[in-house]
Amino acid sequence: MQDGLRGLATKRVAGSLGAEIHNVDLKSLDGTAVKQIRQAFAEHKVIFFRDQHLSPPEFLSFASKFGEPVEYPMVKGIDGYPKIIEVLKQEHETTNFGGVWHADTTYLPEPPMGTILLARQIPPYGGDTLFANQAAAYDALSDGLKATLAPLRGISSSAKADASKTREDRIKDSGMKSADLLASHPVVRTHTVTSKKSLYVNVAHTVRFDGWTEDESRPLLQYLFQHQVKPEFTCRFSWEEGSISFWDNRTVLHNPINDYHGFRRSMHRITLAGEVPV
Repeated sequence: MQDGLRGLATKRVAGSLGAEIHNVDLKSLDGTAVKQIRQAFAEHKVIFFRDQHLSPPEFLSFASKFGEPVEYPMVKGIDGYPKIIEVLKQEHETTNFGGVWHADTTYLPEPPMGTILLARQIPPYGGDTLFANQAAAYDALSDGLKATLAPLRGISSSAKADASKTREDRIKDSGMKSADLLASHPVVRTHTVTSKKSLYVNVAHTVRFDGWTEDESRPLLQYLFQHQVKPEFTCRFSWEEGSISFWDNRTVLHNPINDYHGFRRSMHRITLAGEVPV
């Protein structure tokens, strides 16, 4: 299905978000193709590519066309490429990286604009990733709850107990500890490109509302955590070697499914710089 992109074929993967883009070689994008991919990214919020076997410099070149690659906190980059990290689960491990619903590093003052993941080695089954549209989740709330949330800010911490599931608390060479990272952001975020409003809390990092105690915050946060990942807001991507996913961290949650014990899964990941949420 062409879906409005000349030359590049797109196919939606779910009703709420997500599209695969075909008929493109990410090693040799011209200006028109870059513009079309940007349009698809804005419309679908997470986009997928198949059979893109990019070397590290090619991967960085592709990512740089859509944002500024930055180093990921507390995780060392691969040799020679500090802005590319390996997301690895080895055969003997039972905990995966990022194995809980979350937006990336919301405990930073300027969380990433987007994240790009490239599959290097995948298990024979399992290891899919789920994505959830937070603009749709916000739109589905009642007017009363929207009014309640409008002035609130959420406190995100890299030291939250649920974040331990993500293995982001591993210490980087700098010696920075995960407990050092804390940030306050609007509970309802306005997208800088589309102007659409999205829920901007997540179970991995949001600990309470600013000015509220954790006990006071818990009932409302628990409701939002359950609401924002309802099936009708989600899509699911099954990986192949050379597959790429590129998601908008400003309005999308993701959750890698940990259902492939005994097998190795290796991905390369680039994080794109963001801005202060508003």
